[in-house]
Amino acid sequence: MSKVLIFTASTGGGHNIAANSLKEHFESCGYEAVKVDAFKETNQLLDKVMSKGYENIVKISPKTYGRMYKVANNKTITHYAGALITDIMDKNLLSIIREQKPDLILATHPIVTNVLGTLKEEGEFDIPIISIVTDYMIHNAYIHKCINAYVVGSEYTKETMMERGVDPSIIFTYGIPVRKAFLDHKKEAVKDYTVDLSVLLMAGSMGTLQMEKAFISLVKSKYYLKIMVVCGNNTRVKGRIDRIMEEPVENKKIEVYGFVENISELMDRADLIITKPGGLTTTESIIKNIPMIIPYFIPGQEEENADFLIETGMALKVDKIKDLTEVVGYLVKNKDILDSMAKNMSELSREQSIDSIITLGTRLISEKSATQASDKQLNETPAY
Repeated sequence: MSKVLIFTASTGGGHNIAANSLKEHFESCGYEAVKVDAFKETNQLLDKVMSKGYENIVKISPKTYGRMYKVANNKTITHYAGALITDIMDKNLLSIIREQKPDLILATHPIVTNVLGTLKEEGEFDIPIISIVTDYMIHNAYIHKCINAYVVGSEYTKETMMERGVDPSIIFTYGIPVRKAFLDHKKEAVKDYTVDLSVLLMAGSMGTLQMEKAFISLVKSKYYLKIMVVCGNNTRVKGRIDRIMEEPVENKKIEVYGFVENISELMDRADLIITKPGGLTTTESIIKNIPMIIPYFIPGQEEENADFLIETGMALKVDKIKDLTEVVGYLVKNKDILDSMAKNMSELSREQSIDSIITLGTRLISEKSATQASDKQLNETPAY
């Protein structure tokens, strides 16, 4: 039985969801799959800085995070930052790799990808590495010459990587891995045809206070809307929306949730999703062909994801949250726009295939085994 080691990191929920999905799918195909949170398992201080630091900066000052992201996207800075983090992580990370003895390594986080590439370049191990790019615009941290293959979400992502010098033959547009529930195409979507439009309002796993403003804008609409609100882990946001609900809200069907596991089912019930464009949420929406409105985002990769979605006709962006009232009303009257956005999503979703990721992994393992067998035969052949 071949073994796959999947490295993730808890900077936002998307990297872990992708890692969990990969583990689930590889195991279903007969692999032994082990998932490791790279920062948490190698250095507690680094984990606090990278994971908790990310969460705190995003909450306190998203603009500061955006500036840091852009600065870190410089090739030279990425190199030195990667070298520093490699020095911090190397011993414990190598200990995990040597203990697990995997046939294949996957990484769902850019910094972890860079560290693995650096250690492989230094000759610490010789195991095939697949980098799973969990956003639609590439960050320099993903790029390392010792990565064997990249899995990306779109041709657009592939093109931006090629512009940065990555060999196109190792870039595969198989999509960002999502939970199995999103790939169940047998289940029919349950729509509420008694309302003018069903809207799913989200803001990622951590939630955001801007959701309250978005909810108020939707409530102000004169149209009969079904509004499904998912607040994630942010109990403060949920409490504020619950308080708004204490007053009667006319001409609306409203459901308010905290953290939920059935996002797939809620998307099936929606005609439209209003959310921030994290890589996984974006991919899940594309697979479900649910058009998006983006009223808020974290500067950095989410801002770049938003640009991609708008350029490809899969989403609309509103500059002011209060404009949601008007924009949603316009879409109620012009549902052909929603149909066009859904069609664009359908065309992209046809390229998504987690089975292809597993096939790619199997091929890399086979190629490595064949190379090792050939080297062994050469070493055993007597010289005359």
